[in-house]
Amino acid sequence: MEEKKIYGYVRVSSTDQNENRQMAAMLEIAVPSGNIYIDKLSGKNFERPRYKEMVGKLKVGDLLYILSIDRLGRNYEEIQNQWRILTKEIGIDICVLDMPLLDTRNGKDLMGAFIADLVLQILSFVAQSERENIRKRQAEGIAAAKARGVKFGRPEKAGPDDFEKIVKAWEQKKLPFRDVLEKCNMSEATFYRRLREYRLLQNN
Repeated sequence: MEEKKIYGYVRVSSTDQNENRQMAAMLEIAVPSGNIYIDKLSGKNFERPRYKEMVGKLKVGDLLYILSIDRLGRNYEEIQNQWRILTKEIGIDICVLDMPLLDTRNGKDLMGAFIADLVLQILSFVAQSERENIRKRQAEGIAAAKARGVKFGRPEKAGPDDFEKIVKAWEQKKLPFRDVLEKCNMSEATFYRRLREYRLLQNN
């Protein structure tokens, strides 16, 4: 009979986040380091290379540890679907370390399965709601900042002090356009934008 294996899955949202806390938890419960799979990607879906690689190796009776349900994912419906694939179709056990009720090794009876499914639904919903709330707060923050006059994106390139003089020389055909761009240290698009602003000011 093939030996049952223990796996760990770790996910952080980007390369800027640190996976040390999750890794420490996996090593503390003796998950073999070679069986710990790490993705540094968003949890919005399950198109993650290391996760998919891990799932391809899982066999009936294997055990998968994750630190918390949001490390598995943040999309309510997809978490539900993946949980079903892992536990029902592949036939592994899952243990969520931060939530002891989400340990499929316990309560194999109908009541235990019902409680685990109920907890999973609640936590999955909370994970997605928090993600949506974060997005909403970010949008509100950006809108408020824009209302205060905060500008986002790359800073505008300021024109040279003698911009007016350069423009007049160009308009009088005393200065080639290539030299205009060089003197202003601007791209063609930026120059024309600055020129429009300059002419608006002249007409006011």
